[in-house]
Amino acid sequence: MDKAQKKMDGTEDFKIQKMDVDPSPTSQETDTEEDNGNLNELALAVVKSAVSAAVKTVAEEEKPIKNIKWVTHGEFTAETGHKQIEEFILTWEYQNRWVYYVEFIEKEDLVHSYHYNYCVRWSIPTAKKPMLQVTASAYFTIKIIKNKPLDMPIEVFYIFEGLSLVHRPGMTRFQEKWLRDIIEAKNILMESISF
Repeated sequence: MDKAQKKMDGTEDFKIQKMDVDPSPTSQETDTEEDNGNLNELALAVVKSAVSAAVKTVAEEEKPIKNIKWVTHGEFTAETGHKQIEEFILTWEYQNRWVYYVEFIEKEDLVHSYHYNYCVRWSIPTAKKPMLQVTASAYFTIKIIKNKPLDMPIEVFYIFEGLSLVHRPGMTRFQEKWLRDIIEAKNILMESISF
C-alpha cells in the first residue's frame, strides 16, 4: 500500500508491540469466576421461579377460580344483589367453622352510576364465645351504570377491611388466611387496650 492509502484507512502509524504476560491467575480472572458463580445462582433462581409459576398455572387450570353468572342491569335489585353475593360466597373454599351474614348498607347515587354497597361479616363462634367481639368484614360494591344497556352484566368488586387490594369475582382466588389475619390483628389490638 502506498502512503496515501495507509493514511486514509488509519493504518499508517499502526505498530504491533510484543508484551511479556504472566501466566499466573490474576485478580481479574478470580473476579470473573465469582461473577460466573453469581450468574449461575441468578440463573438457578430464575429457573426455579419459572418452574414455580408453571406449576401454579397448571394447578389453576386443574382447579379454576370459581364465579357465578351475575345478573344484568335490567334484572338487578338490591335484594337480587344480596342473594348473588351469598351465592358467590358459596363458591369460596373455607372451613365450615366460619359463619357470615350479608347486610345491605346503602345505595349511592353518583353522576353516571349507582353503587349498591354490602358488608359481609365473618366470625368463628365457639361454645365458649358464641357472640364474638371481633369479626372480619368484606365490602362488596355492585356498580350499575345509568346509561348501559339493560342486558349488560353488572360490575362487582370487593375489598377486605384493612386491605386495599380490590378484587373482582372470577379474577382472584379467595384465601381464608385473609379473614384469619384480620381477626388476629383485631384480637392483638383488643388485648393491648385496657378497659
